[in-house]
Amino acid sequence: MARYTGAVCRLCRRENQKLFLKGDRCYSDKCACGENRRPYPPGQHGQGRTKTSEYGLQLREKQKAKRYYGLLESQFRGYYQMAVRRRGKTGENLLAILESRLDNVVYRLGFAMSRAEARQLVTHGHFMINGRKVNIPSFLVKPGMVITIKDKSRGLSKFKSVIEANAFRQPPKWLEYDATSLVAKVIAVPEREDIDLPVEEQLIVEHYSK
Repeated sequence: MARYTGAVCRLCRRENQKLFLKGDRCYSDKCACGENRRPYPPGQHGQGRTKTSEYGLQLREKQKAKRYYGLLESQFRGYYQMAVRRRGKTGENLLAILESRLDNVVYRLGFAMSRAEARQLVTHGHFMINGRKVNIPSFLVKPGMVITIKDKSRGLSKFKSVIEANAFRQPPKWLEYDATSLVAKVIAVPEREDIDLPVEEQLIVEHYSK
């Protein structure tokens, strides 16, 4: 399973905004994008970068979206091709597909502090969909599917602490969640207004359309 294994804080610095890749650290004073931190991209040429071309803006939006969801280029391009084949706006289709990944759904429900942690939990087989175990983070959920935590996993201290820490987090409108039974249901396809990521998807479409 291919994934990025480098330092993730430098990714936030490169995009000049928080991507929330390290869970609770992103909310602390240790965050690489916090106050009194270096306000320029990483690398020896970071302080020398000033102007950004049109292509550069498009590339940054694509890279930002990739890093939010923890994907590599081949995976992201595959989702783009899938979005092109769907009816509607390609950019909005792309974000809807990315939001529908099981690891992102686990994160949105508050079962993990970051998408990377959610991906690990899914891989370890802690979740079930419609009563069947699914350990594929890229699994795309659809309306009507019910997501639950395995009975053996519910008592783990890991889940208890994370769920308590994320009790304030409200799931998006397209997910129905019962905090008492820890059962969630997909009730709709994600709409653009339900996706709070600061990404300009049209720039991504323009980047791949060249």
